[in-house]
Amino acid sequence: MTTPTSTPRTATRLRAPELTGRGWLNTGGEQLSLADLRGRIVVLDFWTFCCVNCLHVLDELRPLEEKYADSLVLIGVHSPKFEHEADADALAAAVERYAVHHPVLDDPGLATWQAYTARAWPTLVVIDPEGYIVASLSGEGHAHGLSVLIEELIAEHSAQGTLRQGDSPYAAPPPPETTLRFPGKGAVLPDGSFVVSDTAHHEVVHLETDLVTERARFGGAGVLNEPQGVLVLPAETAARVGYDVVVADSVNHQVKGLRLADGAWVTLAGTGRQLRERSGSGPALRQDLSTPWDVAWFIDRVVVAMAGTHQLWALHLATDPADNTVAVLGGTSAEGIRDGAADEAWFAQPSGLAVSADGRRLWVADSETSALRSLDLTDDGFVVETHVGQGLFDFGHRDGTADQALLQHPLGVTVLPDGSVAVSDTYNGAIRRFDPVAREVSTLATGLREPSDAVVEQDGENTRLVVVESAAHQLVRIPLPEKAQRVDGLARQTQRPRQEVAAGTVSLRVNFTPPTGQKLDHRWGDPTRLMVSATPGALLAEGGGSAEGLQRDLVLDPSVGDGVLHVSVQAAACDGDPDTGEVPEHAACHLYQQDWGIPVVLVDGAPAEISLDLRGV
Repeated sequence: MTTPTSTPRTATRLRAPELTGRGWLNTGGEQLSLADLRGRIVVLDFWTFCCVNCLHVLDELRPLEEKYADSLVLIGVHSPKFEHEADADALAAAVERYAVHHPVLDDPGLATWQAYTARAWPTLVVIDPEGYIVASLSGEGHAHGLSVLIEELIAEHSAQGTLRQGDSPYAAPPPPETTLRFPGKGAVLPDGSFVVSDTAHHEVVHLETDLVTERARFGGAGVLNEPQGVLVLPAETAARVGYDVVVADSVNHQVKGLRLADGAWVTLAGTGRQLRERSGSGPALRQDLSTPWDVAWFIDRVVVAMAGTHQLWALHLATDPADNTVAVLGGTSAEGIRDGAADEAWFAQPSGLAVSADGRRLWVADSETSALRSLDLTDDGFVVETHVGQGLFDFGHRDGTADQALLQHPLGVTVLPDGSVAVSDTYNGAIRRFDPVAREVSTLATGLREPSDAVVEQDGENTRLVVVESAAHQLVRIPLPEKAQRVDGLARQTQRPRQEVAAGTVSLRVNFTPPTGQKLDHRWGDPTRLMVSATPGALLAEGGGSAEGLQRDLVLDPSVGDGVLHVSVQAAACDGDPDTGEVPEHAACHLYQQDWGIPVVLVDGAPAEISLDLRGV
């Protein structure tokens, strides 16, 4: 294990590269440069709007934006993963959807990403008032450390006379006006009416069958924060527990119950704090959650798509919510595709759930792997299977056999009356159909704006879908065609520079310098953990798996040639005196974590090391 030590900022003076891209958002049409920001502390937030970890960081940064408004300028650098995210209109919608209240540089060609050698979403880069890079941070959990660093920079540059205070260059766009705003999920009630999560308005809306007339609105800011999944409980369960609808309250990191008769709310799970440990079980109201995105009724439980930890959780509803319990149902929290026993499987931001007619299969829209997957109840326990999808960086719009078909960041999944599955293929703007018997994928509808969910509606002998068309701010009906289309689109891959490394033994090192006033606390063992795997698996001959430490030797097989190294890391730093090693009895501890997917190509004579910054200063 490497022992992190503080490095003086004067050791290396690296001038920040200029910010270049297609254009700017949230600046009132003005183009910004680093010269315009000289004298201010600048934090660059490299993000992409599909990434739940990036959304977590946006929330972590909001208090810092407010606290240091006169000294700090936060700049979002949007460097897309998916093709759809490179669309300028889609980015503008996402900036509004996620309430981004700072300037955003549109970087579709990854020019600024590459200039700053960013390696993962999210990455934060701190630039001092003189225009030099002073820190590079990856992943979540950096709010406290950033605050400490900003305070140090304010003190240092105030004393030098190089700090210039002033207003942010942020300019708010005109406020939009639509009845719904980025609705997320929908569900049908026994009388044929609908409930829909009105995500950007922080409400749940009860709609008549015309999909427009409102019976009621529930929640609002202070009650909900970007609600997503909605589940209508079975009648007997609703009568027992006293509420009708279960809601995934994503940014509040809670699951809540709603009684439609009087609008009463009850918290069913979650403390309101984001889960950092990526595991949990026991009393539901004492357990932190992480961005619950959808909910479904399966095995007499509410199954929660826990997008923030890449897992599925099960919530048991007791008559008294104080007796509710939760447990992890599937997923280790590693991000990617790995099938098999549920407790060993990997997911990647599961965002949509639906249950088969026989109740033994839970379909999962696994958005970051652009995959359709399932959790099956078998005689040997729960088993995860991938039906469509190839990996974290493979996507497209291609129909045909399941092993060749491609999706692009699907968020919803719906079981059709014939047992096939409709996939809300969000970033392709399409509804796709998977036939589990023929194992074929086809296209039911195109031309939609970010469909995120769909509900089956029977009208006599006719079957229709009510689609939540999120970016069009509406619900729409589409008939199921007698014959689906076949789209032979191109296969796509996320394009990022590949790192040249030597074949054979390669040293992997994760750099982590705790913030001033903190240290790694070894009183209860090593506070770090490093997990490494590869795609294809044969690339990594030795050095895979999970173990303590921040450094490891890997052996890369030269016969494979190239691939992706998947690296996950956690490090916990606690308040304490870094010189004496003393740690207060009730020290506050902070968990830093990140997942990297590093494209590599093996080249003779290339460096035999890979260095990643979790918190490099």
